[in-house]
Amino acid sequence: MGFYEKLPSDFLIDFYHEIMKNLEKGLLTKNMYYELGVIISVASQRGLTLGKSGDFEQMVDQKTLEDFIQFAHKYNKIKAASVTVCGL
Repeated sequence: MGFYEKLPSDFLIDFYHEIMKNLEKGLLTKNMYYELGVIISVASQRGLTLGKSGDFEQMVDQKTLEDFIQFAHKYNKIKAASVTVCGL
């Protein structure tokens, strides 16, 4: 997730839109689910709301995406806590 956390918000939004274009073309891979989930998670942490295309629900399995976003949030909390405990 570090790569997306380092991006300026406008680049993060551009990455989101690029992945959405690929999804609209029917180019869907597990990596795209992962990337989309990470981007949405980072955007959410920054207070950014990313718009969804009209047929987003048809292109993306909502349950899988929501599960991943929850996982990413939990992972970030665990990672942050472990860094704090280690004194880093």
